[in-house]
Amino acid sequence: MVKVFRPSSRLAAALAAAALLALAAPVATAAPAADPDRSFRITDPRITESSGLAASRAHPGVYWTHNDQDKPLIYGVDSRTGETVATITMRGVGEPRDMEAISVGADGNVYVGDIGDNLNGSWDHVWIYRFPEPKRLADATVDATQFTVKYADGPRDAEALMVHPTTGRVYIASKNEDGGGLYEGPAKLTTGGTNTFTRVGEVPWVTDGAFSPDGKELVLRSYFSARGYAWKNGRLGADHRVRAPIQGQAESVTYTLDGSALMFGTEGTRSEVDRVDIEKGGSSSGGGSAGNGSAGDDAGGDGGNVTIGAVVLVGAAVLFLVFRRKKGSA
Repeated sequence: MVKVFRPSSRLAAALAAAALLALAAPVATAAPAADPDRSFRITDPRITESSGLAASRAHPGVYWTHNDQDKPLIYGVDSRTGETVATITMRGVGEPRDMEAISVGADGNVYVGDIGDNLNGSWDHVWIYRFPEPKRLADATVDATQFTVKYADGPRDAEALMVHPTTGRVYIASKNEDGGGLYEGPAKLTTGGTNTFTRVGEVPWVTDGAFSPDGKELVLRSYFSARGYAWKNGRLGADHRVRAPIQGQAESVTYTLDGSALMFGTEGTRSEVDRVDIEKGGSSSGGGSAGNGSAGDDAGGDGGNVTIGAVVLVGAAVLFLVFRRKKGSA
């Protein structure tokens, strides 16, 4: 199946605005490679479509990611070097169709969302895979549990799956240009039947999301922005703007294990993961970058320097408006 994306006039305007913001982004200095949880570049040539990102609970500084169209493979990447330190093969889940999200639960399990459906309703069900986070970083084959998922209000496209750090409940945010929904799974997933996810909130266009380690906030990102929502009693509360970097194919976000920053990922060969520090009071500010400068909805920038990456982004945005982007989907 072929993924086809046609930008609307509203999205086209957002693309143009994002390109202009990129021109104003200051040049950032890369943090020392020895420090964990800093901006880094994924070096593994096998990782070309990093669609999900999750901080390891067992191995500080390591991030789990995956391609969206791949064999059932999960990669552990060390943020100190950008190198893959573990390749996990999930056994017992069949051939994934479109893996779009990953999250690590407080139960010590890794959850993978095979939830992409770019044709908005071509599949009457999707899947979630779960396996214990490895205690040792090494290439391994693990037994994974497969859960069948349906939405109470019918099939839809989704790219964000979040496991709440205290309740263990799984949530999915659907992806739609005009706004999607936040869906709540059952209190406990079961393999004995279908797990029905119910719509419990309205969200903007979402490509990924993550709960803060204390479970008090949910951050949702899109291609050009991110927002944080207060989380109380399993529902969305007041929201605020979150500073996010301009990235070519903004696909993923996760908190660092200590909750001090957000890590924003993107697709592509040798793709970058950019850190954005959390300020006191819960807001976020731009952090160091391994390459492109960081900019968000409210980006001003003190440097005002034009980088080569920004120029390339402007050109890419123009081409994006002219041509359709096609992605193969399993």
